[in-house]
This record gives sequence, C-alpha cells and structure tokens, in this order.
Amino acid sequence: MAFSVFRVAWALLFAAPALSLNFTVAGGQIFTPGLAILDAPQPGTPLGGETIEVALDVSANGRLQLPPYANNTPSRIHNITIFLYSYDTGKNFTITNGTASADNASLGDIMFQEPGSTVKHVKWIWPDCLVGDGQPTQVGAARGVYNISIRQNFRLNNVDHYTIFDMPISVTNRIDAGVGRPSCDSLNNPLLTPAQINATNDVPVMFAPGDATIVQSAASNIGGSNGDGLGPTKPGANAGQGLGGAGALNWRSGAHWLCLISIAVAIVF
Repeated sequence: MAFSVFRVAWALLFAAPALSLNFTVAGGQIFTPGLAILDAPQPGTPLGGETIEVALDVSANGRLQLPPYANNTPSRIHNITIFLYSYDTGKNFTITNGTASADNASLGDIMFQEPGSTVKHVKWIWPDCLVGDGQPTQVGAARGVYNISIRQNFRLNNVDHYTIFDMPISVTNRIDAGVGRPSCDSLNNPLLTPAQINATNDVPVMFAPGDATIVQSAASNIGGSNGDGLGPTKPGANAGQGLGGAGALNWRSGAHWLCLISIAVAIVF
C-alpha cells in the first residue's frame, strides 16, 4: 500500500511541470513574450475588492532603460495596453489603451505613471456588472473566469514587435456596488479569436533566469555580448474558455502535489 501511494505521488510530481509549461514563473514573476514582466497578480488568483491591480516590471529586469527614450534607441516599449476578457462571458473590457477616459474608467499611458519606477502599478476600478460575491449564479452573469490580456508594442534591437500575453484570473471575490463604478457597456470591446491572439506572438518568452537575451540601448548593449537577441523557444499555449493554457495549474495545485509527496514519504519512512 505504501509503495502504491508513493508511486502515485511520484508520478504526480513529474506531471506538475508538464501542466505548468505554458507559463514561465520564477521568484513570483511571470515572464512574457515581450519586454514587460508581470509581478502581480499570480495565475488563477480569485480577485475582487474595490480595484484590480496589475504590477508590471517595464525594465526587462534591469536590462531596458526607462522612458523618455533617446530618438535613436534600438530597444524601447512603444506602449502597453491591457484588457480583461472572457470567452465564457463574452466580455472584453478596456483597462488601459493609452488614453484616459472620463473618471479614469479606462486608464492612460502606463509608461508615464510613477516616473522613475521600474514597476508600474495599474489600478483599475471594477465596472458595475462585476459587482457581487462568489461564483456567478445566473445565466448571462458577467462574473467568472477572465484573462488579463497584456498587449505589448515594442522595439527590440531595431526590430518592432507586437505580442499578446494572457494570464488567467477569476472574478469571484466580493465587489461592492458604488456610485463611482463605470458602466460595463462603455468599456466593452469585440473579442479577438484565439487565432488572432496566437498570430501576434513572434518572439519567445524572455528575461527569465538563465535567459541570455541581449537588449541593445542607444549607448551600449545591456545583458550580454553574443546571440541573436532572443531567448529560448516559447512553449505552445491553448486558448480555453476564458483561460490561458496554463489555467490547469496554480499555486494551490502545486501545494497539492507537495502535500501528496509529503504523505507518501511519511508512509514509506
């Protein structure tokens, strides 16, 4: 019996990395096919409260200079736009498209907020249709599973790129009603298809530990001396029902595997 439990737990330990291949996570940072690195929230996090906060490192972990950029700089972030969308609910809300709307229902250019800081904290007020507590209970409800969609328009070593990175969360924690909540209709946009999203990603995930991506600046090369400027090949991802391909494993799942291993070791020894 002890051997059987140990064998199952051991198999699950090796299954866990396979489930998480669609995200590259190290030290709490989620690495993207672009110059920005996501610090928060974590994949699969249930969210609520007054606002959603997205924390982005825009320095490529110290390899990229902050704006304002020199006119001739070979590497720069042109802009970052962020959306919140779900195939389940059919909603696609603008968090920021570079232009602030009335009452900051959608936010302005995040690259110029918090000057001098390499991490930009994007705080967005939940719109009115997401008010509630817990899982959705009615057909057609807007609450549920969503992707935070980070869309980067950038130049890396004199080549321009546009990429989309989707990170799953759930809108299931409590969100109270309030007079300051913007209308969902005013923020909603047509959904992109999975094919449209996947077609944009022409660069791999970069800047994770061990990655040798070179970032050329106007004054010098930062981050390396050899290579083609790109990191390792990005693993494939599947677009699910409002979730990215890595929605199958979050920190709770990882804790579950470790718990099983601990039980097995205790039984055997």
